[in-house]
Amino acid sequence: METIRVERAKTLKEKPNPDTVKFGVSFTDHMFLMNYADGKGWYDPRIVPYGPIPLEPSAMVFHYAQEIFEGLKAYRRADGKVQLFRPRDNIRRLNTSAQRLCIPTLDEDLALEAICQLVRLDESWVPSKEGTSLYIRPFIIATDPTVGVHSSHTYLFAVILCPVGSYYPEGINPVKIFVETEDVRAVRGGTGFAKTGGNYAATIRAAERAGQKGFTQVLWLDGVERKYIEEVGTMNVLFKINGEVVTPPLSGSILAGITRDSCIQLLRSWGVPVTERKITAVELFAAGESGALEEAFGSGTAAVISPIGEMDWDGRRVIVSGGKIGPLSQRLYDTLTGIQWGKVPDPFGWVLPL
Repeated sequence: METIRVERAKTLKEKPNPDTVKFGVSFTDHMFLMNYADGKGWYDPRIVPYGPIPLEPSAMVFHYAQEIFEGLKAYRRADGKVQLFRPRDNIRRLNTSAQRLCIPTLDEDLALEAICQLVRLDESWVPSKEGTSLYIRPFIIATDPTVGVHSSHTYLFAVILCPVGSYYPEGINPVKIFVETEDVRAVRGGTGFAKTGGNYAATIRAAERAGQKGFTQVLWLDGVERKYIEEVGTMNVLFKINGEVVTPPLSGSILAGITRDSCIQLLRSWGVPVTERKITAVELFAAGESGALEEAFGSGTAAVISPIGEMDWDGRRVIVSGGKIGPLSQRLYDTLTGIQWGKVPDPFGWVLPL
């Protein structure tokens, strides 16, 4: 494996207050960079001081959105040590996205070592306050200075780090969601299963409309028949109906969430039945109106578990779990965060201590 060279920052930044730090605003002292060129492959892996990346105005990423990214976290345990949660799964998913976007894949071992070395170098940025963590953002962008629709011949792989506060500083409050009936997020055969910026750009308009109506998140329907539930906001979604947890299948239009997979593994280990199947908005709201819908929640890296307390679809309104977080959602949140922060045992081998 190629050696990663390190250039340390001469001046270190002042770290943000862990009580007030906002997501995605403050970045650490260093970043990882590596270049790619056709015929040469990935080369020059390096850790350098965090700073601007020079690009030509004609760089293909600006014009044709050939880019992918990931998101994972490093956690400070009670004993002061730092650990990552399922980092290799994030790297595998990054490569899956790369294949869809015609981007050269990474050597998984080198990418993992890059992340680990970078976090170790900036380990003092990993906050210790309960609920906080260090967000890790790997990404790849097309850098060819060419205005033309084709795959780039050069790329840049980068990793940046960002300390983040507790997602729920005042406790987990269930969110109100609005079923989107006008816009669609993705279709099978498209890029919905890849983690690429265009998927997220396509959600902004609906999210803003929902916010104007007093809702926190959008519940997305499939892009073809416009009747099957797919995702909530930028998270996977799960429903507990008559004692069974139901979640939309990975059919090509939604992201294979690592937190989603963690939830499914935990639930099955507890003996809770889990079914991955299509579920229509009609079925979901009928279950909500009859009382069969016991809990609903989103799952993702940022929030881990985001309970849903209210749903609205064309004027039909359903209150879930009395508008409070349900016991199963709470147990999942407590267990997952317990594993991530090293408070409870990890029987699945998910954590990687540094």
